[in-house]
Amino acid sequence: MNNNTFTLSDGHIRLRAPEPDDLELLFKIENDTALWPVSCNTAPYSRHQIAKYIKESSHDFYTDRQIRFIIADEQSSLPMGCIDLTDIDPYNGRAEVGIALLDEFRGRGVARSALDLLCSYSAQILHLHQLFCHVPADNRESLNLFQNSGFEKSGRLRDWLAGKDNYADVVVLQKIL
Repeated sequence: MNNNTFTLSDGHIRLRAPEPDDLELLFKIENDTALWPVSCNTAPYSRHQIAKYIKESSHDFYTDRQIRFIIADEQSSLPMGCIDLTDIDPYNGRAEVGIALLDEFRGRGVARSALDLLCSYSAQILHLHQLFCHVPADNRESLNLFQNSGFEKSGRLRDWLAGKDNYADVVVLQKIL
């Protein structure tokens, strides 16, 4: 890659904007109740709501304050999950990262590749200064993912996420770009 070009692909996966064909993928991810505690969802989304989001999103981080990418296989174009920048703060140059993969694509390096592409995009195209995330303290896989991509632990928020019977801590991780 020369200094004048940028690509959202590493040859194996690519990040792309959501398309109408991604409705079922996004419906499945958004309505996965196992993800609700970390995404702060408290109610399911309808297909209509998700279709409206896909249609109406400007995909402009200044306007929407978020950008969602579909993680797709480069060869087959098969969607595997999504990776998001949310709570984008252009003035302070930061954004929160969230990632969700379908179960069958976990443990294959897909999340790591997508996260590395997103970090490069955030630095080179959006000119952000830092990315951050909140990871449940007991989620070793996600903690390892972010730390292996250069995120550092910067704090712990006690009793941050409500569970069935108790509250759970989250670890705050940051990556200075």
